[in-house]
Amino acid sequence: MSDTVETRPALRRSLTVWQAVGLSVALMAPSMAANINPQQTASAAGRAVPLAFLLSAVGVLLVAYGFVKLCQHYQHAGSVYAFVGATLGPRAGVVSGIGLLGTYTFYAVVTSSAAGTLGTAFLTQVGIWPNPPSWGPFVLTAVALVGAWLLSVAPARRGTSTLLAVEGATIAVILLVTVVILVRLIAGSAPGDARFTLDVFTFTPDAGLSGVFLGAVFGFLSFAGFEAAATLGEETHDPKRNIPRAILGTAVFGGVYFVVVTAVEMMAFGSDATAFHASPSLLGDLGSRYAGAWVGDVISVGAAISAFGCCLACVVGGSRLLFALGRDAVGGRGIGRTSKQGTPVVAVSAVTAAAALIIVVCALFFGATASDTFAWSGSIGTLILLVIYLLTTAGAILLLFVKRRMRVPVWHLVFPIGALAVLGYTVYVNVVPYPAEGPARWFPVVAGAVLVLAVILVLSAPRFARRVGTRLTDLDGGA
Repeated sequence: MSDTVETRPALRRSLTVWQAVGLSVALMAPSMAANINPQQTASAAGRAVPLAFLLSAVGVLLVAYGFVKLCQHYQHAGSVYAFVGATLGPRAGVVSGIGLLGTYTFYAVVTSSAAGTLGTAFLTQVGIWPNPPSWGPFVLTAVALVGAWLLSVAPARRGTSTLLAVEGATIAVILLVTVVILVRLIAGSAPGDARFTLDVFTFTPDAGLSGVFLGAVFGFLSFAGFEAAATLGEETHDPKRNIPRAILGTAVFGGVYFVVVTAVEMMAFGSDATAFHASPSLLGDLGSRYAGAWVGDVISVGAAISAFGCCLACVVGGSRLLFALGRDAVGGRGIGRTSKQGTPVVAVSAVTAAAALIIVVCALFFGATASDTFAWSGSIGTLILLVIYLLTTAGAILLLFVKRRMRVPVWHLVFPIGALAVLGYTVYVNVVPYPAEGPARWFPVVAGAVLVLAVILVLSAPRFARRVGTRLTDLDGGA
């Protein structure tokens, strides 16, 4: 009798730590986020936008602690699917995996829509497309999705290198403009009444501390995706060392970047709160005002490219999750199959097609514009993500402080406990008070439906859950 050994489709281990950083940074899209998110924070926190971002940065670092420890113990393309499944059980793992897959898919809609909107605005601004129709941005949205698919089916080494180059160049331009603005603020040569002041780190009585925490919700959302490098655990050299470094490094960089850039943005607009709230691209407007119109154009097109890079990261991260789920469900068939180049082509195509379908449904049946698909999908995807972060942090607590699988000081428990507090409060302020009208009233419903459908799928397919349990037990034993 001969022994048979099961062979599972595997991804090729060929990436460096910088390419893992590229995926996390591109999915976080700091250049795009710094242009469009602070306006939302200001509506709640007033001038204390940098303080709100500082609070959100602390929260993200607390969450990052759990991801770092889990990545040191497990290396799996499924990211939270594997982390939660190996710690809280296979059913919870599958639910979290499907949930994060939903987040990545909705974020692919967000970022492709942003690329379409920002790209169309740039073409209009420079006179190439002076009067685009209302559906115009969807043309560039489609281009972004097709481009993301093409780069995703190539070996991930090329895709992630592209992500890092695109986002790095855009961030460099933004930081250069930020320095120019800061120098003019300190020298007293800024336009209008703008001046250097640390008042932006204090809150006003009308906003209050509660307003700062509410504004921190939007700051927290700007960091979404910092953990994306975890999906490359099977493709990165020395993953126990490099994946945690990529995740923590991205979180630290994001914290410093967002706090400094938002502080300069608030100072540069001075007392013109109306212009700040109405700006479609904060750094694009400031670049034109402080350095020249062409600088604003460069930042605007850079933000559009950043949005495309983020779309690519969403497709890459989502396809790895879908591949991992499919591999454990059906082995090397269908979505669990890799190409000759070692990339999950079927999974990539499925994620891209799902994002395109969401856009088509919103546009045809709900009359949505590209700006609508951006806002709607962003809210839905983030609500799902917050629940997944809660499950992942709970899994880290169980692994570190209950099962004691890794040696860590007991006082480190304050980090995941703090993360649970931040995450719980963030979910709370997103649903209480519940939106009574407008599209917002459907966001929690759709997000909840994705998670409920995941639960139903798991309960209706017990054999799948058992197979997952076996896979994750092997993963835990080999960690």
